[in-house]
Amino acid sequence: MRHIPQRKTLLAFSALLVLGTIGGCASHNASNGGQAGAAPAATHSAQTHSAQTHSAQRQTFFMVHHQNGRLYAMTDPKLYLGLLENGEVPLTRTRIGAGPAGETVIFGITKADSKKLDKPTDAERIFDGKFGEVGAFYGEVVRNGRFHVFGEWKDFQDYLRNKEITFTYTEVGTGPKGETVIYALNKVTKKKGRPLALVEQFKRLRSK
Repeated sequence: MRHIPQRKTLLAFSALLVLGTIGGCASHNASNGGQAGAAPAATHSAQTHSAQTHSAQRQTFFMVHHQNGRLYAMTDPKLYLGLLENGEVPLTRTRIGAGPAGETVIFGITKADSKKLDKPTDAERIFDGKFGEVGAFYGEVVRNGRFHVFGEWKDFQDYLRNKEITFTYTEVGTGPKGETVIYALNKVTKKKGRPLALVEQFKRLRSK
């Protein structure tokens, strides 16, 4: 595994919450995916236009609490699935002792990311609580052998703040290797029954 070291930095408190224990109430209710943000106006400055266009794009985020005691975070689905299948990521940036209990945090990066050593990746910005708002969102956190699936950025942000998922829909044995899959819901989506769209996103990611 090729490591591209990065100087250890202090993490924002909100970022550490993503590493906390996932809890919440079992709930047989539904969820929809996040909604895409509005397109930027043509009259905006180039900088504003770029920022809003980025926000309108679909954002993904994946975190794995690995059995080797390390924490892995990334935004690229291929890197994430490769980690789950092979237990490693080809290119990484590492923060030694950056976890809440002093664990090593490893960020999976793409070849394009590796050429921008002076800029944090999206995964690092999300982990540090510096990403801001996004449009459509899909994320997974693997912890204690379970998949925790998020379809809305606000739900994930609530998890960062509270260290738990308030409303959930749990399916036992529906993971790729028979794991339990826990879908994050909210006050609106919990009223709609089984989160069909989110379940489909979970399956579609693996069908690729």
